[in-house]
Amino acid sequence: MNKDLVLILDFGSQYTQLIARRVRESCVYSEIHPCTISFDRIREMAPRAIILSGGPASVYEEGAPHVDTRVFELGVPILGICYGMQLIAQALGGKVERADKREYGQAKLVVQEPEGIFHRFAKGEAIEVWMSHGDRITAVPPGFTNVGLSDNTPFCAVGNKEKKIYGLQFHPEVVHTPRGVDILASFLFEVAELRPTWTPSSFTHDAIELVEKTVAADEHAICGLSGGVDSSVAAVLCSRALGDRLTCIFVDNGLLRQGEREQVSSTFKEAFRLNLITIDATDRFLTALAGVTDPEQKRKIIGKVFIDVFEEEAAKVPGAKWLVQGTLYPDVIESVSFKGPSAVIKSHHNVGGLPERMNLKLIEPLRELFKDEVRACGEALGMPRDILYRHPFPGPGLAIRCLGEVTPKRLAVLREADHIVTEEIRSSGQYDVVWQSFCVLLPVRSVGVMGDDRTYEETCAVRAVRSLDGMTADWAPLPYELLGRISNRVINEVQGINRVVYDISSKPPATIEWE
Repeated sequence: MNKDLVLILDFGSQYTQLIARRVRESCVYSEIHPCTISFDRIREMAPRAIILSGGPASVYEEGAPHVDTRVFELGVPILGICYGMQLIAQALGGKVERADKREYGQAKLVVQEPEGIFHRFAKGEAIEVWMSHGDRITAVPPGFTNVGLSDNTPFCAVGNKEKKIYGLQFHPEVVHTPRGVDILASFLFEVAELRPTWTPSSFTHDAIELVEKTVAADEHAICGLSGGVDSSVAAVLCSRALGDRLTCIFVDNGLLRQGEREQVSSTFKEAFRLNLITIDATDRFLTALAGVTDPEQKRKIIGKVFIDVFEEEAAKVPGAKWLVQGTLYPDVIESVSFKGPSAVIKSHHNVGGLPERMNLKLIEPLRELFKDEVRACGEALGMPRDILYRHPFPGPGLAIRCLGEVTPKRLAVLREADHIVTEEIRSSGQYDVVWQSFCVLLPVRSVGVMGDDRTYEETCAVRAVRSLDGMTADWAPLPYELLGRISNRVINEVQGINRVVYDISSKPPATIEWE
């Protein structure tokens, strides 16, 4: 694909992904790479601009991450943010020292030079910015001027107009810097002179062309379609390129939500005319899960059975050489992060080593996109909103929302309760407000009274959270009236539940799913 590239070098900042998102929101393509990437690779990528991220280290400490100084001689516009700014100062002859006091939170910056990164501002204009640093620049490199200052940080923003190198001590990418988008846009369009040409529509067109060129005319591709956003968009996109040479396999593991199998079939087989094979493997999954209560063991069993079933069906597809996966950019970033992979909280349900096992080559048409960009891509493909904006559903399905042993009877109870929760949240207008909502069946029995009879039945926990990407989440303050209707309906309509509770835990310390 031919597109201008803004290269973001990651020095371990918690905000690095936000930088990439803000650049892309300006319709300019960006990629994140670790700061350890070689200079030859940087030169080979031919970026039109480079952004150096923040990071937790101090540039003067032994072992602190650095960048090859030849980067500053490429003639490419460069923007350093927080640690990135200090790195520029140190590398080019300035001085960085520990600040008298650490500066964290809101601060006021006064614009000194209304050009370059402050092209969209007036001289003397005061703007709110977000600080998070313990070091500061005490002397700028030769050729640099002070373009912005704050009370505690005299060199709050610096720049070398001739070399098009700028540094910001604050974080323009966070929402706490209200006009940060204008600063980044000034760097992209006024300093780097880029064009806002990278859109979901242009990406979709290029991605279809790439799949067409990648898969030979006599080759076939297969896709494990789950009905989730990622695999659904990947399947529809690849079908535009390959037509009947794409076979989608949907495995009904018996752990799906109410009506899910029918919805997937009607949407993709009938509406989108995909070559779809549906496999009912309910008995195989539930037999393998019998007696199992440990959540990690559940995930591993489900993953193994899925691979076995998928492999058997895929082997029946003649000429299959490619496997389509809905890998997204956050997955790619995590695998190459400067900080290293995060600790494994729980294993994920995916096709694991299936490509190598079946001697298949991978097609990952969405690996350059964030989740919101995948949805925009799906819209460009004409996909329905109820597929693109549905709440996330875990690969292991209801098995990890059915705490304790997974049985057909308990699944039926959970499925019915979950349907009521979704129905009520939709009808109340809250479905698009919260990021995810569902219910969990707890292996906890309590005494209840229904009519004149004593009951001793299980408990249902309702969970609803607000989030941007699932990495962190706050519990959603659903209206009491809505919670009351959910509780009333579940207890009255679902035989087997006599108590409903609401989960008010945030992530962290809790996870969104219970298992």
